[in-house]
Amino acid sequence: MEKPHLYSLPKLSYGYKDLEPYISQQQLQIHHEKHHQAYVTGANAILERIDQARKEKADLDVKATLKELSFHIGGHVLHTLFWGNLAPPGKSGAKPEKILATAIDKEFGSLEQFKKEFTQAAVSVEGSGWAVLSFCRLTNRPIIMQIEKHNVNVYPMFTILMVLDLWEHAYYLDYKNLRAKFVEAFWNIVNWEEVRGRFELLLR
Repeated sequence: MEKPHLYSLPKLSYGYKDLEPYISQQQLQIHHEKHHQAYVTGANAILERIDQARKEKADLDVKATLKELSFHIGGHVLHTLFWGNLAPPGKSGAKPEKILATAIDKEFGSLEQFKKEFTQAAVSVEGSGWAVLSFCRLTNRPIIMQIEKHNVNVYPMFTILMVLDLWEHAYYLDYKNLRAKFVEAFWNIVNWEEVRGRFELLLR
């Protein structure tokens, strides 16, 4: 029987030094190689535990197992999206363009208002979590989402366009406890081309 596919750590499309001075090489490398890898390892271990329990027809604490699996898969998926919507300074595009710019202006009134609301969402995430720009196909509206941990307060089936990691492991080496400074720095390395590409793919 063919072995089931497992999760793997994605390669970055840029070098560990390429996001400086906004994210240092040490900060980015530890975040990617240690923290993201931990979620990949955790998710795979749980899947293998489930497979083994089914093979042996053994009892499994389904509630606890699925909660833990949700946490690790959420961490893996959100981190993968996060790396993709970052780009080296000067290569990220200064602002949204085309259909994405139109959608943001229609919903928020201006790019400045969107950035203000997204920033407020980011700095006010309770504990560890994420600020997210998502899109609702039912209302055709881009909507900001605060995710706690990796899997709490998620809007089901909303497509994610852009994420910002607000766990302390994402910024503590560079910014200590100054989360707001990290959020401010984020706007210098947003890969607007990637965000626009996700939006256009959604609308096809």
